[in-house]
Amino acid sequence: MILQYPPVGKDITAQKQSSLESSPIAGHRHTFYSWANYSYNSPMNTYSGSALLIILVSGIFAAIYNAYLPLHGDEAYYWLWSHHLQSGYYDHPPMIAFLIALSNYISEAEWSVRLINIAAMSVAGWVIFRLLEAIRDAKTALWGVIIFESVVLVHAGYTIVTTDSPLILFWALSLYATYRVLTRAKTADFILMGLFVGAMMLSKYTAILYVIAPLLFLLLRRRDLYADKRTYLAMVLALLVISPLLWWNYHHDWISFLFQLHHGGGKEQIMWNWFTELIGAQFGVFTPVFAAILFYFLLKERLFWKNEILFFFAVMTVTPLLFFLYKSLHTHIELNYTAPAYISGTVLTAYVLAEKQMKRTFFAGVTVALLLSLSARAGLLFWLPVVQDRMYGNKEAVAMLQRHRKPQDALYANHLTMAALITYYAPDHHAVRIPTPTRYSQYDMW
Repeated sequence: MILQYPPVGKDITAQKQSSLESSPIAGHRHTFYSWANYSYNSPMNTYSGSALLIILVSGIFAAIYNAYLPLHGDEAYYWLWSHHLQSGYYDHPPMIAFLIALSNYISEAEWSVRLINIAAMSVAGWVIFRLLEAIRDAKTALWGVIIFESVVLVHAGYTIVTTDSPLILFWALSLYATYRVLTRAKTADFILMGLFVGAMMLSKYTAILYVIAPLLFLLLRRRDLYADKRTYLAMVLALLVISPLLWWNYHHDWISFLFQLHHGGGKEQIMWNWFTELIGAQFGVFTPVFAAILFYFLLKERLFWKNEILFFFAVMTVTPLLFFLYKSLHTHIELNYTAPAYISGTVLTAYVLAEKQMKRTFFAGVTVALLLSLSARAGLLFWLPVVQDRMYGNKEAVAMLQRHRKPQDALYANHLTMAALITYYAPDHHAVRIPTPTRYSQYDMW
C-alpha cells in the first residue's frame, strides 16, 4: 500500500478540518524565512517550541563538550585557512575558511572553531521540522527533530569540523528552497535556491550531487520547470556565487578540481570489502532501527513514486547514497560523505513512522540511537590509544616544545596536520614549514 500524502501548508486547525484528498501543493502558506511567526494560541506552538528547545539544548551541550576536546589535525588545518582567506584552496572550496574566520571574532578556542558545526546541525534540524510540518503535521515534525538530534551521524557532525559542516548547512537550506519551488514556485524561492546551491558549491565539491538529484527529479516528474525561465535564473545565480572559486581554479591550472578528481580515483579492481563496509556503516551512523525503517520503505514503496513530494525526498536521499556506494567499489569512502542524504532521509523516516503509527518503533529507535551516540561521545573524552592518537597529546607536545624553543628558532613538521596543530597551539601561532617529502597541500602554495 502506498502511503497517502496529507494536505500541505495549512495551520493545525485547518489540517483537522481538511480532507486527506486535498492537493499536496495547493494552499501552501508556511515560510521558513519567517519561522518565528506562530500564533500563541495554536497547538503547533507547543511542538515548534519543543523542537527549538531540543535544538538549543543540543547546541549548548555540543559547545560545552567541544571545549574539552582537542582539535584534530584537519580542524587545525582549516583554522589555518581562516587566517589566509582566499577564494579557493588546493584541497577544498573556501566556505569553511570564511565561516571559521567569522567565529574567530568570538574566540579562537576549540569550541569556537567548531561553532560552524553547531550552526549547520541546528539549521538542518529546523529545516527538517519545517518540511515535516508542511507535508504532515507539527507532531511528526517534532519526531523528525528528535530522530535527527539522536543519531550518531549528527552527534559527530556537532563535534568535528570538516568541509561537510558548511555542506550540510547549505544542503539543508537548498533542500527547503527547492521544496518551496516545487510547492509554491514564487520568484523569491528560485532566487534563494540559486544562492543556497551556489553557497553549497563553495563548501564541498560533492555538492554537485545536489545539482544532479533535483535535475533528475524534474526530468522524471516536473518537466514543466524546465520551461520556467526562473529555473535558469537560479542556475545563473549559483554560477555567479561560485565564480570566485572558478576564477581561482582557472588561475591555478584547475589544481583543486584535479586533486579531487584523482583523490576519488582508487583501485581498478572491485573492493567488495569497502562496499559492504559502507553499507554496514549506514546502520551505524543513522543507527540500526532508523536505517532499517528508511531503507525498507524506500524499497517497499518504490521510492514513493506515486507521491510527488515524497518521491522528491527519496531522490534527494538515494542519489548521494548510490553514488558513494558505487565509488566504494574502488575507493575507501569516509562515513561522513553520506551525511547530506540523511536530511531528507530523516524526513522520510519520521513521516513513515507517524503514518504507520509506529510509536514503539520510534521510541526504540531513539533509545538505541542515544545509547550509541552518547557512548561514542564518552569515548572521545578519554585517551583511547587506537582511536584518539590523532587528537590527544598534541597540545601537550607543543607546550613542551615551547619550553625549549628560542624566539629566533624556525619551526618544522613532517605533515600538514602536525604543522597546523603546532601553529594553532603555539601561543604566538608561529608559522611552521614542512621540509620533508609529504603529500602536496596548501602549504606548498603559500
